[in-house]
Amino acid sequence: MNLFEDLEKRGLVKQTTNTEKIRHLLNNESITFYIGFDPTAESLHVGHLLGLITAKRLSDAGHKAIMLIGGATAEIGDPTGKNEMRKMLSEIELAKNGFAIEEQIKRLVPKGILLNNNIWFKHSTDMSFLEVIRDFGPHFSVNNMLRADSVKSRLENGLSFLEFNYMIMQAIDFLKLNKFMDCNCQLQIGGDDQWSNMLAGVDLIHKKLKKEVFAMTFPLLTNSDGTKMGKTEKGAVWLSEEGPTSIFDFFQFWRNLPDLEVLKCFKQLTFFSLEEIEAIPFSTPAEINAAKKKLAFAITEIVHGKVAAEITLEVVEALFESQDASAIEATHIEDGIQLLDLLVQSGFAKSRTDARNLINNRGIAINDQVQDNPLLVITNSQFGNEIVLRKGKKNFRRFVF
Repeated sequence: MNLFEDLEKRGLVKQTTNTEKIRHLLNNESITFYIGFDPTAESLHVGHLLGLITAKRLSDAGHKAIMLIGGATAEIGDPTGKNEMRKMLSEIELAKNGFAIEEQIKRLVPKGILLNNNIWFKHSTDMSFLEVIRDFGPHFSVNNMLRADSVKSRLENGLSFLEFNYMIMQAIDFLKLNKFMDCNCQLQIGGDDQWSNMLAGVDLIHKKLKKEVFAMTFPLLTNSDGTKMGKTEKGAVWLSEEGPTSIFDFFQFWRNLPDLEVLKCFKQLTFFSLEEIEAIPFSTPAEINAAKKKLAFAITEIVHGKVAAEITLEVVEALFESQDASAIEATHIEDGIQLLDLLVQSGFAKSRTDARNLINNRGIAINDQVQDNPLLVITNSQFGNEIVLRKGKKNFRRFVF
């Protein structure tokens, strides 16, 4: 099967500017493409995973990947999908974040070329404000920009002039990459929410350079109800080894996916062939559970490496099959903490009210004993030197006094 057809069958092609031309380029030539990541946090998250893995597919097939860090665009803030203006980060924070996500990108797309758009927006002699307005302003229609989904959704809540320029900056990124170091970047890929911004780049290159370049989007990683995948009670599921999402929690996120999402994630987020995926048994509860474990291991291996995936699998099997929680890293807690506070602190509840509801619904256990007292105070004398807190059947935390 050719590359483009494989992408289509995996559900990774949403919109394209010229389907047949992109099909030819990906199947028959070796081209340069790019995908961008703004360093708005110290780690990428599950929402970025689809772009990273799609970039690796193209890279492994012989195409040259430019992985663009948006050091400059992050100072503006992408208004796409946001109800209000993003929090402005300092240059120092953005630089720190940029270095951190570069390491993640290198691990996931090792053949990719890492660039930062600060190169042309901050360190170029021909990118003063006046020169940008004169050179690029005439090629953008304000009427067209106002019709773009990335802008239109924010107009009612107030779109700042700062954010309004994000589309122009992203278009300039594509233009610069098409010319930069003679790499002749011909294709931009990205999530479907970036379609308007990507079209602006294609149009700018056509007007300025009289060349045809291309854009291809993949669907956003969503649940069957349309909500973005990668959100938990503790917040976003991050790709960093160090931070809010432990490797154990990362593994468990995939293992606890709704049944309807499993085969889709096999297709979009793993490198199993479509034939291998179709052969995975997925009828009985036992088969579904085994498939989820296989998926969790595969994605954890991609993001964190084989050794980490194997160790995590051992921990999971010890916990759920042998009921041995000793393999889970323990967190220190104060003697005399209220159960309500511990549930919030552990990420099992968003608030004390949410925690109270969990207890009243008999969804919380300590050392395998279901708790029904929301006012319970947890003490060393009552529970011993450590406790295992469980929410439902699959979510565990281990604490020591």
